[in-house]
Amino acid sequence: MDGTVLVADDDRTIRTVLTQALTRAGCKVHATSSLTTLMRWVAEGKGDVVISDVVMPDGNGLEMLPKIAQDRPGLPVIVISAQNTIMTAIQAAEAEAYDYLPKPFDLPDLMKRTAKALEQRRRVAPAPVEEPREPDELPLVGKTPAMQALYRLVARVMNTDLSVLITGESGTGKSLIARAIHDFSDRRTLPFVTATGADLADLEGPARLLARVKGGTLLIDELGDIPDEVQARIVRMIDVPGDHVPRFMATSQGDLSQAMEEGRVRQDLYYRMSGAVIHVPSLRERVEDIGLLTEHFLARAERDGAPRRWLSEDAEKLFRAYSWPGNVRQLENAVRRLSLTSRAEEITRPEVEAVLGNQPEMEPVLSGGSAEKLSASVGRHLRRYFDLHGNMLPPPGLYARILREVEAPLIEIALEATGGNQAKCADLLGINRNTLRKKITDLDIEVTRRRKLM
Repeated sequence: MDGTVLVADDDRTIRTVLTQALTRAGCKVHATSSLTTLMRWVAEGKGDVVISDVVMPDGNGLEMLPKIAQDRPGLPVIVISAQNTIMTAIQAAEAEAYDYLPKPFDLPDLMKRTAKALEQRRRVAPAPVEEPREPDELPLVGKTPAMQALYRLVARVMNTDLSVLITGESGTGKSLIARAIHDFSDRRTLPFVTATGADLADLEGPARLLARVKGGTLLIDELGDIPDEVQARIVRMIDVPGDHVPRFMATSQGDLSQAMEEGRVRQDLYYRMSGAVIHVPSLRERVEDIGLLTEHFLARAERDGAPRRWLSEDAEKLFRAYSWPGNVRQLENAVRRLSLTSRAEEITRPEVEAVLGNQPEMEPVLSGGSAEKLSASVGRHLRRYFDLHGNMLPPPGLYARILREVEAPLIEIALEATGGNQAKCADLLGINRNTLRKKITDLDIEVTRRRKLM
């Protein structure tokens, strides 16, 4: 690398590490713990790239970006921050930062990004910076690589007109991602409307939605659960949106590309909705964020009037070991309950066990273990079924009959466990509420509201 890099960070260790690494790579380095000094260097014309922390003793690094762009148009600024929320990435993107990395950062990665910044100078004038919302309004918190990659992708697609498909398990925050994209986009002053298959079920549904959204953002919930006839209406609505063209987004718990291959999702609809695909990781895929999220929800509960709480070491270990099938939503509810019911400031492991109950038995079903796998048990049953027919094949339609036999008891048991509450049952199963209602009707399942088992 060849060039001069200005480093601003109040952490002496980070300044030393970056100075040594950049110097070895062939750069000249000016390092400071003061934003005032950094801004003076920029005004004097020093530096080809800036690497700056956000929170500094004498100011906020993000707030300096418009001034840097005004004084030195095209000077790349790489933002590094320990504030690992989606807001930091969004604010950095809005302020036209060249790049954004969370702390602790990967040094080789930062070096590559610095080299790229030195080679490719920005020549784009920054857009005006809108007043950001408070970070607490968006509980999208995480420092793991998966979440940081998600933040950067959100920031990149925010002010485009691309359709966005957001995938992920129930409770991961798909709707929050959609809302964040809208609230910090150029359409923020226009309506944000969420629609289900039921809203599009009749011929006038698309027209009513377009009239409500008025060129804002239309989010279609659980696209994969929508019937084919309604999917065709969505395609026509996207192709002929009228005078005020909205931004289209959709969520899905399942893999829509696979659903398309299986014929459950129209090909033309899939390609129209997948301009940008954002996958929201499950909590199991980002265990390192559990502690950060727990602190976030405990702090929020305290602001709402609950006593100050924290997890004991054993309780924290249990939180990290738990599988969290309901993801962030389940974690938030558990923390809220613990913040109100814990007997002391420190939340104990027995108190966590009482709230979470027994760990969901996922291991024997999905991976090896001492217990028989579900697939092996089903396999034995099917072999006996074929053996009963001797040298003849079973009657046609076997696939649908087997699925029906597995699906019916699964739904019946889930309904019993949730006391007949269909909303909770759908969330437990990870399917759309309309899908559950249809299956209850098709399978002739009797629903009785009663005291739930768990």
